[in-house]
Amino acid sequence: MKKLFSIAGTILLLYPAVSIGQDTTDSLKRSFLFKGQLSSWAHINPKNPYPLYLGGRYIPQANYEVGLPKSRMVDFEASANLYGNTGIHFFDSATAEGNINPYRIWGRYSTEQLEVRLGLQKIDFGSATMLRALRWFDQVDPRDPLRLTEGVWAGLVRYYFLNNANVWFWSLHGNKNLKGFEMIRSNTSIPELGGRVQFPVSRGEMAFSYHHRTADSRDMEGRLPVFRTIQENRVGFDAKWDLTVGLWLEAAWVNKDKKLGMFTNQEILTAGTDYTFGIGSGLNVVFEHLFMAFDEKAFSLSNTINFSAVSMRYPVGMFDTVSALFYYDWTEQSLYHFVNWYRQFDHTILYVIAYWNPESYRLPTAGFTENLYSGFGLQLMFVLNH
Repeated sequence: MKKLFSIAGTILLLYPAVSIGQDTTDSLKRSFLFKGQLSSWAHINPKNPYPLYLGGRYIPQANYEVGLPKSRMVDFEASANLYGNTGIHFFDSATAEGNINPYRIWGRYSTEQLEVRLGLQKIDFGSATMLRALRWFDQVDPRDPLRLTEGVWAGLVRYYFLNNANVWFWSLHGNKNLKGFEMIRSNTSIPELGGRVQFPVSRGEMAFSYHHRTADSRDMEGRLPVFRTIQENRVGFDAKWDLTVGLWLEAAWVNKDKKLGMFTNQEILTAGTDYTFGIGSGLNVVFEHLFMAFDEKAFSLSNTINFSAVSMRYPVGMFDTVSALFYYDWTEQSLYHFVNWYRQFDHTILYVIAYWNPESYRLPTAGFTENLYSGFGLQLMFVLNH
């Protein structure tokens, strides 16, 4: 929080200079923007420990930008996540929680072909949207209409070539929480390093990614062998083609240098396609399949998970959209249903989400938050953007 208030205070102190700069002929073009997103929700599920959850969230965001000669720019972003919710079991008990956390705090230098960004930021890549094999650094849940996720403390450099190829380099440090599909926390005293090369191919693009980190299993005593340092290497591949239909592929192999049983190696593969049918306003359908294996010996494929997902989206009139999201667990032979209707105006959105899912919840994209979506339930959400 001290970092957040420090950067926000600096931006506010600079605001008078912004106004002055805009009224002069100074070659530096400065701008300041403050905006925010306020959301509130009610979640009803008779099977939950607390059948009614009420909550709210506010994400204020400040952006300060300095335009430099020769198409260069320096800009900053600071935002916070202020949230609270309460669970109610009528005539029995209730619980409440809330917190204020930094959401994004970064500074960036950019040109027409180069971007250098440092701070608390979101890093994601790949083409899959629901069952992402390259979900390395975020916790975006496809069921969340706001697509919120914690950021990571990192430095990121991206360079874009004139032929649309690009290269990325990143370093992460001091991130205590689990990221992506991680089950073992990082050793926060040792930096994580990685990169990515993406280049065009016939009617599409292709990329290779790599990441190295040091994991620490000391907080998992009794569940896994305890090591202070576990060297982990991730190798990723993804490709996308725009044909009559959209096609994409993502794959990742995660290897650890210590013997951790079935968690020593992890193989993940996602294949997907999408197409918009000429029905009415256009029905967009996306299909993805995820194959995941956990192995003591790499590629032995001894402990596997198979999930398929279908997303359908149809606009109704000027303001309304109906979407549906279905997951099928091939191992348990169980089906997950999510149906979402939302009405959008200039600054406000109303969501009505209904779901019907198995009592035993195994979705690989659910993240690490408390599970509220087992069984049958209804969620209402109101969002105001200013």
